[in-house]
Parts: sequence; structure tokens; C-alpha cells
Amino acid sequence: MDPTSAEAVAAQDEVIEILRQLIRFDTTNDGTDAGPGEAAAAEYVEAALREVGLDTERFSTTSSKRQGVVARLPGSDASLPRLLLHGHLDVVPAQAGDWSVPPFGAEVLDDMVWGRGAVDMKDMDAMLLSLARAWARSGRQARRDLVFLFLPDEEAGGHHGSHWIVDHRPDILEGVTEGVSEVGGFSMTLPDQRRMYLIQTAEKGIAWMRLYADGRAGHGSVINRENAVTELAAAVTRLGEHTWPVALSPTAKRMTQTIGDALGVELDLEDLDHLAEQIGPMVRFIGAATRNTTNPTMLSAGYKANVVPGSASATVDGRFMPGHQDEFFRKVDELLGPHVRREFENHDIALEAEFEVPLVDAMRAALDAEDPGALVAPYILSGGTDGKAFARLGVTAYGFSPLRLPADLDFGALFHGVDERVPVDAVHFGVRALDRFLRQV
Repeated sequence: MDPTSAEAVAAQDEVIEILRQLIRFDTTNDGTDAGPGEAAAAEYVEAALREVGLDTERFSTTSSKRQGVVARLPGSDASLPRLLLHGHLDVVPAQAGDWSVPPFGAEVLDDMVWGRGAVDMKDMDAMLLSLARAWARSGRQARRDLVFLFLPDEEAGGHHGSHWIVDHRPDILEGVTEGVSEVGGFSMTLPDQRRMYLIQTAEKGIAWMRLYADGRAGHGSVINRENAVTELAAAVTRLGEHTWPVALSPTAKRMTQTIGDALGVELDLEDLDHLAEQIGPMVRFIGAATRNTTNPTMLSAGYKANVVPGSASATVDGRFMPGHQDEFFRKVDELLGPHVRREFENHDIALEAEFEVPLVDAMRAALDAEDPGALVAPYILSGGTDGKAFARLGVTAYGFSPLRLPADLDFGALFHGVDERVPVDAVHFGVRALDRFLRQV
């Protein structure tokens, strides 16, 4: 194995402190644009990049508190297309009372960095920031121009971030053909103790739906056959309890086949309980990546115990597989029935990219150099990323935020979860793997 580069060593030395600094900025995004915003974190990122002489711009999107940063590191061959390396600065809310530690305290305990955003995705932000600084200080160049982009508002669909850039600042992505960000490159440990790394080459489409039912308002003590709450509750129950059949995209087929071959079994995709026995906690990722889903998340109706309201509403988080959007909505409408209507709170496309391409080859080589004998598989993300927006400008999205994880860490539970944390060693591994990857592209 080639020795770790001087740049990777330098980045390792500061990446954890950068991560802790980023976590300490409360960049909570509850989807209402009422939160603190990302401006303070963006100012920190800008200062860190300018300190080493990078061509850097901090910009506001829809308000002064919704800010991002872009920096460019020139490559050695200006004729090659540019590579985008992007991360988001916002995080989902955290209820401090549920946590073992303050969610924005960035404490280091049990060789892990704890805090909201440690996994999603300030760890990747810190890795990119530390490597950009190390490469700029040493004069290291990739063959391609590298565009580092730190964004607001990913957690609420990117309307104040990535979609705003596509609509108002497409010049930021001029010459870019491929983008690398979350959520991929992390390891899962197989029963024979081999590690498999899942590289994200696809992601499901998003359909956050607001449901409405209208009825006849009246006194709660009398018979009412036109009760909006009853109508809506029945529709929500049908959606939430519906068993969506397996619907595999090309990425999902290859992912499940590769994992099954490595385990020496045929994965039971029809029975999620059995699948969990086969692959363990990673069933959260794999199970959701093999079918459409509809999860009710919010309900709203009424204002007094003895008043039947005239209307009721609910929110459902729907996700559909690449190539399966039309059949997804046909079934949703069938389950809703004739008396419940739907509107979109957020609707975005599914993505699917090729696995056998030079960019992924560079990822595989970097992982093999840092973890010899590691297996690699493509992976379809059940959530969404800013790559959906950038696809509108022809940028192909991949997820490669490499982490070598302990076998007993339930990584899937940490995304948006209580006590979010990331191992220090995993972040150091990610810096080294990303450094190797960037030296090949």
C-alpha cells in the first residue's frame, strides 16, 4: 500500500477540531425558515478556506441567514470536466432532553464525536474542509478542477440551497459533470468479519404529501356520517399499513445480488424480519432501498373535544424507486380514495447513475488501499440529497463519504437520531480515503 500522503496526515491532524467547531454552530432546519440559519457556519467555512489562499465566495440565497460557500482548487488539466465536492451545513432539529449529551456540545466521548450533524453531514464537511486546506497549503493538485460547495437547506429540500443555486447561480457549477457528497462509502461488517462498503449511485424520489379531507362540521354528540377526521384517518391508515411490493431498480438489483453473494445466501427481500436476521441493522438501508414507501408523519384536525371539525389534514413522507414513479402515485391515489385529496410539500426526482465508471473505480481503489480486501457494492439511498437539484444541470450524483465503522455500531439509527455520533477513527479513515480518491480523479 502506498504510504499516507503528507496532505492526508495534515488533514487528519485538524479534521476532528473542525468537525467539533461545525457541530457547535446550531444550524437547525425545521423546514419553516424560522431557524437560526447557516450564516455563522458559512462564515467559519469561508474563513478557514481563505486562510490558505483558496478562491472563495460566501453567498446568501433567499435571506441573509441562509448562506453557503464555494471554493475552487485548480487542477493540472484545465481541459477536463470539473468535479463537485459538496456538503450541507444545516441539520435536523434535536430535542436536548432526549440526548445523553448536549446536541450542540460536540463532546468527544468513547472515541466518538457526539452532536447533531456528526453523521449528517458535518463529518463529511469537515473532511472536505480539512483536505482543501491541506492541499492548498502544499500546492497539491488533482488532474481536474475541484469545486468545494457548502450549502444551506438540504434537510428541507434545498429550496433555499441547491435548487436556488440551479435557478439563480448556475455559474457556480459551470463545467461540472459529476458530484460527490453523502451518503455512501460507509462500511457494513459481514458475518465472516469482512467489510463491505456501499457507494451510493442512486437515490429514491421524494413525495412529501399533504392530505386533506373535508366533512360536515357539527356537535360531537350527534351522529355524523361525513366526519373529516374519520375519512382522513382511514386513508392514512391504508397508506401506512400498505405493504409495498419489492420493486428493484438496476442499482438495487446489483446491490442485493452483491450482498447476497458475499453472504452466500439469497436475500429474502419479501420478509423484512428475515432480511434483518440475514444482514442485521443495515436492514434500515437495504430494506427501504428495494421498494416504495409511505410513512404518515403528521396529523392535524379540530379545536375542541365536542366539535366535529369541517376539515382534517395529514402529512405523509412518500419515497419511490427509480423508474417506479407512475405506479407509485397510481397506488397512492387508489389508497387515498375519492374523498381525500393530496398536494405536494416537496416532490423531487429519483436518481440512478452508472457503477462501472472511472469515478467509482477511483473510489474502489481508494477503499482497497485503506482497507485491503474490502468488498464494494452500489447502493440506493432511501432519502434524498442535493444531487437531485444538480441533476437539472447535467451533474451526475454519487455518494462517497467514506467511513470504516465498528461492527457493533448501528449506523443507520444515527441519521436524524438521538445521540448522533461518529467514531474519531472513522473520520480519520475518511480523510485518508478521500485524499487517495482525489489524487486519482
